[in-house]
Amino acid sequence: MIFAALGTLVFLNVYAPQSLLPLLSREFGVGPAQVGTVVGATMLAMALASPLTGVLADAWGRRQTVLWAYALLVLPALLAAAAPTLEVLNAARFAQGLLIPGVMVALNAYIAEEVSPAGRARALTAYVTGTVLGGFLGRFLSGLVAEQGDWRVAFWLLAVACAAGWGVARKALPPEKTFEPRRNPAAVLVGMRDHLRNPPLLATCAVGFLILFMLVGTFNTLTLRLSEAPYQLTTAQTGSVFAVYLLGVIITPVAGPFLASRGPRTALLAAMGSSIAGLLLTYSTPLPLVIAGVAAAACGVFLAQSAALAAVQRSVSSARSLAGGLYHLSYYGGGAAASVVAGYAFEAGGWEATVPLLVANLLLAALVGALGWRHS
Repeated sequence: MIFAALGTLVFLNVYAPQSLLPLLSREFGVGPAQVGTVVGATMLAMALASPLTGVLADAWGRRQTVLWAYALLVLPALLAAAAPTLEVLNAARFAQGLLIPGVMVALNAYIAEEVSPAGRARALTAYVTGTVLGGFLGRFLSGLVAEQGDWRVAFWLLAVACAAGWGVARKALPPEKTFEPRRNPAAVLVGMRDHLRNPPLLATCAVGFLILFMLVGTFNTLTLRLSEAPYQLTTAQTGSVFAVYLLGVIITPVAGPFLASRGPRTALLAAMGSSIAGLLLTYSTPLPLVIAGVAAAACGVFLAQSAALAAVQRSVSSARSLAGGLYHLSYYGGGAAASVVAGYAFEAGGWEATVPLLVANLLLAALVGALGWRHS
């Protein structure tokens, strides 16, 4: 429950503005690619900060890193709430992205080292489940409060959530017992060299880039599609569509035993099949079919993310935070790229031009995983 709560509270920050994109587009007078940078700025910062955060967590300690990250996250949330321009909002979102990996990367390493092997899969699944719940609540609550008043209130809520995350971590996260600091720069370079020569880990990083490209590209452009005719949904209604994320709360606990028995490679191939089928279904016009297709696509990504996180830990035996940082560099790099590239695809040809781009990414992810994880 601790890992689920911490995952929820940090991921409230990641995707919260996604349901606000049509509103922000109108307020700041920008198109899909430009307004997508509100999400992309955070993704880019998370990608850049993740490896450095891994080094910091390896040297300083996982628990300390989590505590400081939550405490500092309050500040950019308050800045975003007061942002007068899109540029200031993006700067605040970039600052959030620099700090969020302090929780993510350190917690993954904490689970790998401090949780017993018998409970590790359950702990990791609980954390991923929490991130899924946080991803939904961030989008849903942002859309709801924007419908009732000012979109800026959403960022006040994020500041409160970060303060709550600090309180939970300080009270409930036990100090490390097996942690051994790695403060030798030469050791860090050796760890980096070993990771960059590790083909299964590199394949996992590529898979992470591709699956988040699909997820961010889908939901960024979906909010814009649903705000137009024939749907013309409000921010609250668009936020409600993100309830498909709650399926991840069901899928990820099921994924734990599946991964243990089948391995990440089989799980990834099944996940990509689900996501591709779901995306193709979104070509339909009726809203229930569009939502069903997005739900299937999202569930595939949830399972793929669980498979990838398991593959990271299987592929390394040391410098785990650094390995997790490299994975998140690729993963959130994919999200940052999708925020702009999918936006341009939507500008050029609408949803019909966006879906082929996303399907191609999933096919490539399946190929990379099938080849790179064949010995997993």
